[in-house]
Amino acid sequence: MPIVSTFFGIIIRMYYDEHNPPHLHTEYQNKKAVFDFHGNIIKGNLNSRTATKLVREWIDFHIDELNEDWTLASTGKEIKKIDPLE
Repeated sequence: MPIVSTFFGIIIRMYYDEHNPPHLHTEYQNKKAVFDFHGNIIKGNLNSRTATKLVREWIDFHIDELNEDWTLASTGKEIKKIDPLE
């Protein structure tokens, strides 16, 4: 699964042939969670309020790029890397 971004030990991934609604997969310290593009956790738990907050902040900053990547992925095209949270 392609890595979209990494920051502060958080890894963000997106599958190429995923189902709706648009979402991303996150990993932090061996814990995994799936977030929709509104910052809601669909599945899993990062077991860190700070990591969860950072992922939500990153989503807010990059919503347009995430939607673009979702479109690319859903059509089987290569997704683009997105800048990390700084």
